[in-house]
Amino acid sequence: MELFYSFARIIVRFLVFLINGNAHYLHTERLPKGNFILVGPHRTWFDPIYFALAASPKKFTFMAKKELFKNPVLKFILVHANAFAVDRDNPGPSAIKTPVKRLRKTDLSLILFPSGTRHSEQLKGGAALIAKLANVPLVPVIYQGPLTFKRLFTRKPVKIAFGEPIYLDRKAKLDDEAQKQVEQQMQSAFDALDYAVDPAFKYVDVSKKVKEIDSKKSSE
Repeated sequence: MELFYSFARIIVRFLVFLINGNAHYLHTERLPKGNFILVGPHRTWFDPIYFALAASPKKFTFMAKKELFKNPVLKFILVHANAFAVDRDNPGPSAIKTPVKRLRKTDLSLILFPSGTRHSEQLKGGAALIAKLANVPLVPVIYQGPLTFKRLFTRKPVKIAFGEPIYLDRKAKLDDEAQKQVEQQMQSAFDALDYAVDPAFKYVDVSKKVKEIDSKKSSE
């Protein structure tokens, strides 16, 4: 699997360069040694690709919805790219146990979106729990750049910025209040990174905008 991941990363890096070729990776020196969890707002389907490339040579595992594993070809690619299946409707204990095990027993770090999906702004507590159980830090990261695959071809800059690691006290109780504090730390880190990269930046959910336009047209 490691050979497949390394080979795939070379191919993906080449393709990304051909398509856009204007990526900037900021504050990579903030990435800790050992394993960690990259956490960021999910703004486009390809931002995890940029996160993984920006943090290279570190290798990652990540969650993928179980439906993707029904296709045998896609399943082969996902499994060999270190992905694991998660039922988004009924996550179950494996959604926590699997990443914790990989973080503790392999050299793989984890890419995780606390909001769960690209169209949710609500942070969830899974990231803090996984970090605490695996005894690894959370590293905030943000993506600024084109939000659709088509717009990547305009070669407008893509910027990935890493924040300072957030370390959790393993001995401290992770109750609702503690989880809320971690979520606030993450959100503050995202906001600070966005402002540092571009003070005028404001994320607009492209899919929601398209739906609103379609809705207006249908009601006319």
